[in-house]
Amino acid sequence: MPTWNSRGLRGSALEDLINRTNEKYAEEKLALIQKIPTPITPVKINQDTRHITLAYFEQKSTVDYIGAVQGIPVCFDAKECKTNTFPLQNIHEHQVDFMKKFEEQGGIAFFIINFTARNFYYYLTLRKLLEFWNRMKNGGRKSFRFEEIDTQYEIVSKNSIFVHYLEKIQQDLDERDKFLE
Repeated sequence: MPTWNSRGLRGSALEDLINRTNEKYAEEKLALIQKIPTPITPVKINQDTRHITLAYFEQKSTVDYIGAVQGIPVCFDAKECKTNTFPLQNIHEHQVDFMKKFEEQGGIAFFIINFTARNFYYYLTLRKLLEFWNRMKNGGRKSFRFEEIDTQYEIVSKNSIFVHYLEKIQQDLDERDKFLE
């Protein structure tokens, strides 16, 4: 079984910003999005601090967040990248499979990626991810470069909302509708 240790806290700053964003969306009745906890079984607990220091995952997680935006089912995962190249190994096959099935059911699935060196928040559509994913599966690059992304999907702060991704969902839906025509 996979184990968990402090490496599991990577991305917690991004998740904190997204959690605050989701609280604001809920307050304003724009969306209802929940963080999905990954079930773990503790193996070691520090008796002094009562913190879990070693655990194993009970099952594979699918996505970090799930909910609804104005009646549209939404799921997404949050990732951080310190360089200008995002390794696709940070995304797992079972996540991609879940997201494809989610969209087949009429939902919208995406990733929020923070390119930390650039302080750039990016909305990666499932369509664009699948381009990179299929390229990798066909023997191509196992990553994608910042230069390959569509900067029209940059997520910016707006009206005290830290990671304001709702506008990008609408852009994604509009482009998906054009793609399906």
